[in-house]
Amino acid sequence: MATASTALSSMVNVQRPNPFRICLKETKYEFLKSLRFPMYSVSTIVFPLMFYILFGVVMGRQMIGSVSTTVYLIPTYGTFGVMGASLFGTAASLASERGLGWLQVKRASPMPPFAYFLAKVIMSLMFSTANVLLLLSLGIAFGGVHLPAMTAAKLVATLVAGSLPFCAMGLAIGYFAGPTSAPAVINMFHLPMAFCSGLWIPFMFLPKLVQHIAVFLPPYHLSQLALSVVGAGSGAPNLGHWEALGGFAMICLGVARWGHQRDQKANG
Repeated sequence: MATASTALSSMVNVQRPNPFRICLKETKYEFLKSLRFPMYSVSTIVFPLMFYILFGVVMGRQMIGSVSTTVYLIPTYGTFGVMGASLFGTAASLASERGLGWLQVKRASPMPPFAYFLAKVIMSLMFSTANVLLLLSLGIAFGGVHLPAMTAAKLVATLVAGSLPFCAMGLAIGYFAGPTSAPAVINMFHLPMAFCSGLWIPFMFLPKLVQHIAVFLPPYHLSQLALSVVGAGSGAPNLGHWEALGGFAMICLGVARWGHQRDQKANG
């Protein structure tokens, strides 16, 4: 009797799903899905590189403050790139899968609920990292950018870590946007925030009214953190920028949780 009980217990332990392995598999397939979807993989990586080549490498040889244009634009277009990768990687796919009823299938599976969302965030971080590394490579190869290895590593780490609030924002949008309207809703936030935060035009050249608006926008705070790494920041304490990004992330996660609970009630 004891032997049979022990054998049954060992079988249950063997068959128990491993949350870590499930997260890895979900992340792998989320990444492959995004990589095979040109509207996401091409647009989120190619657009920042294209803008950098045009306005940095080809046209930009003057100084902006104490650094060259090719150095200054890596943090700003890097912010633009990680913001796009995070928003489209979470919001668009979440809205689409909600519309297809895929979330209900996931809820019925033994997969832990956090694995689904964690996979989207990790995938967005991977594309964000690739975005910044490609911008740095372009600047070093063709823009005459010379950054110490530690400075370059800190810049990559700052931009990738700063993409997390935009992943949270993407989850919030994904729970309230429809599957077909999600890209348009994302761009309604993405493009105006990018312009008003000084990602396309250096902050000091923006109209005064826009500068006053910028300090309330998360891309401004991330770009200032990244610019401070290369010695081109506004001089404000970095802690204030991180606090602004953290507060924004908390608000977005709260909205996403509200949307998640609303969907659960609606679907029984």
